[in-house]
Amino acid sequence: MSFPKNAVLTAIFLTGSLVSASAQKSLPEAIAAPGETVMLTLHAEGAQVYECKTGADGALAWVFREPIATLFLDGKTVGRHYAGPNWEYSDGSAVVGQVVGTAPGQVAMDIPWLKLGVASRRGSGVLSPVTTVQRINTSGGKLNGACYKAGAYESVPYSADYVFLRKG
Repeated sequence: MSFPKNAVLTAIFLTGSLVSASAQKSLPEAIAAPGETVMLTLHAEGAQVYECKTGADGALAWVFREPIATLFLDGKTVGRHYAGPNWEYSDGSAVVGQVVGTAPGQVAMDIPWLKLGVASRRGSGVLSPVTTVQRINTSGGKLNGACYKAGAYESVPYSADYVFLRKG
């Protein structure tokens, strides 16, 4: 069966419009990286880990401890994300980030969107030239409620997209 030429052209036009619209979607100013080029975007699925600690006021409160996540590209595992924060790619290259900007998640239970400057790197590979990492499209990850025992841990599932950028 053959498709009418107009239907094929319409499908191509619509697909191009959707790609164009998503590429032009602006990020909050606090995490934007003008003058930098996207090298790679990876999807993460994992957990944000919190620890119950005693604050300076003597009250117990949940304190963020670390992320633990698997990084995916086109549905395939290509790396991991963990405390530091570190992003490690399957080729051995890795970067450690430091938060330089934040923006709220889409809903109350979403962890914030972040802009992280690369503080250090190791290995040689895909992540070697990265200068900035953005965490966007977060879902979940926030922990609400009281903690009752110092030293207790709680993991909250989350997902996010990490955009790796370089200067220029």
